[in-house]
Amino acid sequence: MPSSVRVKTLRIDDLDVAGDEQQTIFDVAIEHDIPIPTLCHLDGLGAVGACRMCLVEVTNANQTRLQPACATPIEEGMQIVTNSPRLQEYRRMILELLFAEGNHVCAVCVSNGHCELQGLAQSVGMTHVRFPYHYPQRSVDASHRRFVVDHNRCVLCTRCVRVCDEIEGAHTWDLMGASSQTQVVTDLNQPWAEAETCTGCGKCIHVCPTGALFEKGHSVAEMHKRRQFLPYLRAMREREL
Repeated sequence: MPSSVRVKTLRIDDLDVAGDEQQTIFDVAIEHDIPIPTLCHLDGLGAVGACRMCLVEVTNANQTRLQPACATPIEEGMQIVTNSPRLQEYRRMILELLFAEGNHVCAVCVSNGHCELQGLAQSVGMTHVRFPYHYPQRSVDASHRRFVVDHNRCVLCTRCVRVCDEIEGAHTWDLMGASSQTQVVTDLNQPWAEAETCTGCGKCIHVCPTGALFEKGHSVAEMHKRRQFLPYLRAMREREL
């Protein structure tokens, strides 16, 4: 570790750990095999703290706050709890709201059985949704010759936006709208087939945690996401810089 990097010591659950000041709580927890759930975080992409699934309890200076682990740098003396009844309830509520605000019908989804949203719901023991379903009228754009975006299954994790910007360098994807009307769009809300900046690389497809982005030709439960390329491309890009 370079001498210019300062080491911080902290406690995560019942484990005393250490990390450099540039690391986040999530980074250090994963290094020590402490699982923290997330939908928006992905190794190789910048952190945004969008999904709030990785909220942890952080006690510092006699104050306990909920902080997103993926976007919170470590500090000396932190006391962190990653799994408590309070956090379990928050995470279950977040997932229920995601299901209520979208149209997630797993039985007919191409990512059924390979979906991170579905997997998280199972891991937190979510058996039903306590909130009224919105049943929003959202579109499906199948204009691209190879890919489809189904806004009904989008959870606004912005992985597609970040991989297109940070890795591919095209910045085809972005966010449009506010509140419940927010959605990802291509080239200022042009149909995907007309997005001149799109290179057709498919990176956005394979970082998507749900069935919102998928390749044509896949039926129910057939869409497997492949993300092995991401850490490698990130490392190569940083080496070039």
